[in-house]
Amino acid sequence: MTADATPALVEDRQTAAGPRVRERSAYPRYLAGKVAGAAVSLLAVLVTSFFLFRLIPGDPVKTMTGGRQVSAEQLAAYREEFGLDLPLWRQFTDYCGKALTGDFGTSYQFRAPVVDKITEALPNTLLLTGTAFVLYTALGIFLGTRSAWRRGGLGDRVNTGLALTLYSVPSFWLGLLLIIVLSVGIGPLPGLFPTGGMESGGEEGFAYVLDVAHHLVLPVVTLVAVEYGQTLLVTRSALLDEMGSDYLTTARAKGLRDDLVRRRHAVPNALLPTVTLICINLGRTVAGVILVETVFSWPGLGGLFYQALSVPDLPLVQGLFFVFAAAVILMNTLADLVYPLLDPRVAR
Repeated sequence: MTADATPALVEDRQTAAGPRVRERSAYPRYLAGKVAGAAVSLLAVLVTSFFLFRLIPGDPVKTMTGGRQVSAEQLAAYREEFGLDLPLWRQFTDYCGKALTGDFGTSYQFRAPVVDKITEALPNTLLLTGTAFVLYTALGIFLGTRSAWRRGGLGDRVNTGLALTLYSVPSFWLGLLLIIVLSVGIGPLPGLFPTGGMESGGEEGFAYVLDVAHHLVLPVVTLVAVEYGQTLLVTRSALLDEMGSDYLTTARAKGLRDDLVRRRHAVPNALLPTVTLICINLGRTVAGVILVETVFSWPGLGGLFYQALSVPDLPLVQGLFFVFAAAVILMNTLADLVYPLLDPRVAR
């Protein structure tokens, strides 16, 4: 090799390595941008949560007295205790300063720190939403792949039609319908499940686990029925886009069975948008469980939010609103961060 050819070879190697270097350097910038955007969104939620719920009519102090005859001095003492006698700008600065340290104040009705009430109810919500999330995600992916691979058939039409119908049904309406049919009972059909709550009480050990599972059935069925359709439709659409690709034709030409082609080649590539949807749904399910928990009297964050909203218990409502919004924002950010790892072109 001549000396003149050496610089050209080095330049070619640098040119070939260029895209890889750019991809490695692009992701940190992409990561920083998404994290900064999430931080700004959380601050916006913090500000919004303070002013939004002060538009609710009613006096929290008078509501806490339960309609009892209370003197003006006692009402003034209550307002001073909870800082409601301060100017609005002072309440706002105090709220933001404490919230940034994880202190959302003290609940008016429970007289306990908001963080403690949220921590107490959070495991119950995670049990409900986690169980429903796993079931409707698995069901949606399975039925979505089957429908796409057999598009136009009877199974595809039934699955798609049922998914669209249930996805458009309000969760609270479906929950009430299930209570009427499967809890109260209709005619000769007896009630099979509890009408609400998380436990019957008095059970221990494995009997307690079975009791909680018995109470869990109807709220989980409600969430699964309403939510699985979106995953099914997205998976089906993504897989249909992949099925016309050349690499699948090549795989079939090599003699691979259709089931093998679907599992090893088509489905993994079609799951990219589904992975994004899964992350988003996880945050959205936590935030959207309010109606279901209220209908079934489930002692989670949703039921606590409804209870706090009726007072209104401003510190508790603000803290729960921030948790719900933060769940959606953080899961959306996680989806944004995972997607470039699956498809590096996104971060370019």
